[in-house]
Amino acid sequence: MSLNVIKKVIDLGDGRTIEIETGKLAKQADGSVVVKMGDTMLLATVVSSPEAKEGVDFLPLSVDYQEKYAATGRIPGGFLRREARLSDYEVLISRLVDRALRPMFPEDYHADTQVMISLISADKDIMPDALAGLAASAALAVSDIPFNGPISEVRVAKINGELVINPRLSELENATLEFIVAGNEHDINMVEGESAEIQEEELVEAIKFAHTAIKIQCLAQKELTIETGKTEKRVYNHEHSNEELSKAIYAATYQQVYDIASSASAKEERAAKFKAVRDAYIETLGEIDDITKSLAKKYYHDVEYDAIRNLVLDEGKRLDGRSTTQIRPIWSEVGYLPSAHGSAIFTRGETQSLTTVTLGAKDDEQMIDGAFINGYQKFLLHYNFPGFSTGEVRPNRGAGRREIGHGNLAMRSLKRVLPSADENPYTIRVVSDILESNGSSSMATVCAGTLALMDAGVKITAPVSGIAMGLITNEMGTKHAILSDILGDEDHLGDMDFKVTGTAKGIVAVQMDLKINGLSYEVLAEALNQAKDGRLHILGEMAKTIKEPRADYKPHAPRIVTIKIDKEFIGAVIGPGGKIIQEMQRETGATISIEEVNNVGIVQIFADNKASIDAALGRIRAIASKPEVGEIYEGKVKSIMPFGAFVEIMPGKDGLLHISEIDHKRFESMDGIFQVGDEVRVKLLDIDKQGKLKLSRKALLPKPEAKKPTENN
Repeated sequence: MSLNVIKKVIDLGDGRTIEIETGKLAKQADGSVVVKMGDTMLLATVVSSPEAKEGVDFLPLSVDYQEKYAATGRIPGGFLRREARLSDYEVLISRLVDRALRPMFPEDYHADTQVMISLISADKDIMPDALAGLAASAALAVSDIPFNGPISEVRVAKINGELVINPRLSELENATLEFIVAGNEHDINMVEGESAEIQEEELVEAIKFAHTAIKIQCLAQKELTIETGKTEKRVYNHEHSNEELSKAIYAATYQQVYDIASSASAKEERAAKFKAVRDAYIETLGEIDDITKSLAKKYYHDVEYDAIRNLVLDEGKRLDGRSTTQIRPIWSEVGYLPSAHGSAIFTRGETQSLTTVTLGAKDDEQMIDGAFINGYQKFLLHYNFPGFSTGEVRPNRGAGRREIGHGNLAMRSLKRVLPSADENPYTIRVVSDILESNGSSSMATVCAGTLALMDAGVKITAPVSGIAMGLITNEMGTKHAILSDILGDEDHLGDMDFKVTGTAKGIVAVQMDLKINGLSYEVLAEALNQAKDGRLHILGEMAKTIKEPRADYKPHAPRIVTIKIDKEFIGAVIGPGGKIIQEMQRETGATISIEEVNNVGIVQIFADNKASIDAALGRIRAIASKPEVGEIYEGKVKSIMPFGAFVEIMPGKDGLLHISEIDHKRFESMDGIFQVGDEVRVKLLDIDKQGKLKLSRKALLPKPEAKKPTENN
């Protein structure tokens, strides 16, 4: 059997290459490729149904990235020992690819489309997430599926002052910025990442640098399309149309919609008015079929789209009456929940987050058991978005992709200002429950998270705030409006959703999605500077509630004491089968963890009261301390010999208390002086070359006064 294998090689310019291969694997898919960099290999496949389902007026696109454990020579954990539901890490990569691909499909293409990307081989130092978008787009490029691509994604990082494309994992520890950037050969359409309080100009520079690499990768895909003979795409017709109906609806309803949009009504009132205009017009049509009714609703939505956008472009006025730069009213409160270790409410307009902080021990760290990323993390942020926050009835099915993505953005933002591991021994969990939502709840989570951390007494390096920006442009691209603190409707109807978080000093995280082509870097810089003004305003409002972390943790918050012990004592503290450490935890009520770091034992003692910590601390020190000459010990008699007694001064450390060192007076024998088990206070006089301990009780007793001579003498 002969194979028609076609390969393209992309030179990264520093000796590294990316190889795209098609024609060898998964040939029954509409398109499939293998992308390889070093030993990292991704298999990407795409399949799209021949026809759209009846009544579907959107693109049913699913993107799934999954890591095969065999790729890293590992067997999955858990009872089943097989790959299960996607991990949060895999969901985040799936979202990155989805956000880059989705805007590039034709608006009228509605067939079920599935993109699957599998990590089939892994190089532990080459991160697969920066290759996933390229693989997905290349699979589309070698298919007949309509797609206005190609696109690609790259990671851009600044390491030691130099910008690098797709750096090695080992290099990222020293990065001051790290972003995944996606786009086509002309424009950028997605950015996500974090940075060390950088300035706006530095972010624009990094995006430009990434775009240069993206253009090269898009060109390689275009050549691949030609070589595979896939320049002709399938013919489709997924939408009904009725131009006369569209024009009639526009003429009959546009001014009404424009007037409602300019009335600055509340969200619910505005939605009800828009719906009333739509329903009233549909009633005038009389008896109509389902297709016509569906088209009427679609065309009316187009009227809303145009009217709201024109209101902003022509009058600089928004749905709620604000100017383009105005931030909605803010109020916040800390310490709202008396039993939480830290809590805050942050409300901006009609968006509200109730956020808690919980301080835990090392045992509370989250275990990450992925094929590529595994280990532990001690900072967790969970974001919950229940249906009632938008007045909807929606079953609670746990965190979805949206919740995971929004929570990750907030986590990236707050992680950047946490104290170092030496200064913060706690595992920290932040939970944001969104109680109201109309406009970016992820940015409310960042603000509420900052307030709750300060309320908990966590010594963050600086407060962080976040703001969601929007963009509206006309068809010619000659006029634009940048919107600060966007509403939910403005997110839906706008051309850009741009979230920026940062401190007063600079940017710490960014998430941007573009729905149009042709955003200039000048407009991007303008949006970033406008976001900075809004971010600083929000920080000022937050400072009215709390300016800096509390001096101490809450009285009911648990305490952690960390001590270092010699490596040789780790086993003694743990005991055979964990017997000693389990006994200490049971008897003191403290939680104790111990690990070896750089040949030193690091012991953490975690408890909610000082007595438990002190009890555990004393017992550990008794086990792990070395006897010191000159120190005084409370010992216990272990055995009695004719020449003295052996006294245990520390667990496993016995010393000889010679008969001559028991008292200043002389004893002829040991009879009746001690019983085994007696407690005796002794001083360590010496440790000989063989490690034997010489003890004295006499040294702690006052010397008897010398007898005065009598007159007869």
